[in-house]
Amino acid sequence: MNADKKVKILATLGPAINGIDDIRQLVESGVNLFRLNFSHGEHADHAQRYQWVREVEQRLNTPIGILMDLQGPKLRVGPFADGKVNLERGQAFRLDLDSTPGNAQRVSLPHPEIIEALQPGMNLLLDDGRLRLQVTAKHSDAIDTQVIAGGELSDRKGVNVPEAVLQLSPLTEKDRRDLTFGLELGVDWVALSFVQRPEDILEARELIQGKAFIMAKIEKPSAVQQIEAIAQLCDAIMVARGDLGVEVPAENVPRIQKDIIRTCRQLGKPVVVATQMLESMRFSPAPTRAEVTDVANAVAEGSDALMLSAETASGDYPLEAVQMMSKIIRQVESGPDFQAQLDVSRPQAEATASDAISCAIRRISSILPVAALVNYTESGATSLRASRERPKTPILSLTPNLHTARRLTVAWGIYSVVNPRLHEVEEVTSTALDIAQAQGMAQTGDTVVITAGVPFGQPGSTNSLRIETLS
Repeated sequence: MNADKKVKILATLGPAINGIDDIRQLVESGVNLFRLNFSHGEHADHAQRYQWVREVEQRLNTPIGILMDLQGPKLRVGPFADGKVNLERGQAFRLDLDSTPGNAQRVSLPHPEIIEALQPGMNLLLDDGRLRLQVTAKHSDAIDTQVIAGGELSDRKGVNVPEAVLQLSPLTEKDRRDLTFGLELGVDWVALSFVQRPEDILEARELIQGKAFIMAKIEKPSAVQQIEAIAQLCDAIMVARGDLGVEVPAENVPRIQKDIIRTCRQLGKPVVVATQMLESMRFSPAPTRAEVTDVANAVAEGSDALMLSAETASGDYPLEAVQMMSKIIRQVESGPDFQAQLDVSRPQAEATASDAISCAIRRISSILPVAALVNYTESGATSLRASRERPKTPILSLTPNLHTARRLTVAWGIYSVVNPRLHEVEEVTSTALDIAQAQGMAQTGDTVVITAGVPFGQPGSTNSLRIETLS
């Protein structure tokens, strides 16, 4: 078991990955779970990649998570008669519900929800924020604006509305079709785009019916403002810095990232930092120094996982990008101050047996030379609480549930072993020691900390801790 890094890597699959051998190389280089991006590709493409991952999972005998990333609503202007226009700073420009091709004075905005939500004084961003308009007047079927930052605007460019909450479901008809397909495939995680409010998580959960775990993508200012409520309702959070960096001032993104990581750690919810981590490695075998620093900072801040997007999906150097990210993670984690920083930011424990034991194993691993923390778990909840403490030693999670093991692939420091016999194992200590040794996480003479529940096998009953020496 390759448990020498605690921060996990989520890699996006796409045309750059050509088969089982490619995926196996990525896993052996540090990938822990894979993303299927349903903004691109056909269902047949995703099904093929899903099968490749499951084949590698079986060959390597290690759980690998699969996340489907739903596209969410795509808000766009309509077409122009000449394909594009140039908007000058200070000029008037109207957006309306008329489907007629646009010109330099107006264009269709086929989203009545936007027109309804906007008010005079609010800003409208076009083409990933390259153009900025300010609303000057609102009508039942149109909005009048003044161009604040101009430039070229072409057919069907994207629209961002940072200052308004739209009465719009995060799940389009396409998303619902994709979701049905992905759940039938057996994906472990669903990444929900365009989350604006806690109610969006409840809507998705009703559709998913417990068949997969929910990761909320935070890319809207309204979601940032309600991050704690959203995080409490979902199973994990993704800091989606792409659209987030368009909708909020760029200089605010680092602070928001830190705040979200801190909130998720307090709640014990895994958090993924995503977008442009090693962007230049799409076309270069080496990253920029700024990208290396960005990845290192995300590790130091306590992220559970980091995501590679186009770097592995369509880039020229997918394997090199994973290898570089693994190197950066290991370098930061081996630093003299890394553990001390995590301890300083340690969240407040709750008054539960599980948290008391989790705090104890973190403290024990800082005093004794512990080789592994072995945790028996059915649902994964106690392993996640242990991960929340960010102990010095990796966590070996023993579970009879493959679904649980795949869920935990996104969580900091957790590596899982699945064995159906763990439902009824009698010799808790000897089994834990045998598996830790078999996985290469402990050897003769090493100290191992074991947590389990008594009576054994009941979810949520972790209440015992043992310190053992492997003989």
